Amino acid sequence: MAAESLNPRVASPQDRDDVVAILVSAFSDDPTWSWAFPDPSLRAAQHGRLWGLFVEGAMRYPWVWLTPGNTATSVWIPPNGTDLSEEQEAALEPTIVEMLGADASPVMDAFELFDRAHPRDVPHFYLSLLGASAEHRGRGYGLGLLAENLRRIDEAAMPAYLEASNPANVPLYERHGFEVRGSFKLPGDGPKVVTMWRDAASLG
Repeated sequence: MAAESLNPRVASPQDRDDVVAILVSAFSDDPTWSWAFPDPSLRAAQHGRLWGLFVEGAMRYPWVWLTPGNTATSVWIPPNGTDLSEEQEAALEPTIVEMLGADASPVMDAFELFDRAHPRDVPHFYLSLLGASAEHRGRGYGLGLLAENLRRIDEAAMPAYLEASNPANVPLYERHGFEVRGSFKLPGDGPKVVTMWRDAASLG
């Protein structure tokens, strides 16, 4: 699917629930986030609360995107931005503890590993979340949206960073110019997360 045929738009605060619903659907069987929330009967509600925090945090910037028909969404943090506001950051651990109880500690440790792996030395766009709803998966909506986002990032001559929570997606990201930067394993029997970097486009 040609990226330009998607005509994505910046999501407004009124789109918050639609963005979260797409992410809940997209990440329901993700290796990392199903490990973090292992009870399939509770996972959708738990993911809804978690992604809600991160979507609200990202919506402080004009870089949460939706495709027509709400087939896919991307959640970016622009250079020098933060995933969460100070208030949301303070709410994250109590929310995780409320949802997982005694099992919250490995998940909080996982968030620390994500944070530790995130490069801070060069300003960049950070792809926090990208997903197509399950009913639209495999039709190119997510990667088409990514391509359109990267076109805009190239126009800004900025690099980009992401974590592949599902290593099966690494080759897909490589096709769009990302290169493997490193990886880390989540606590206990947790899966591997791959970090990836895409250099700024040369416009000369």
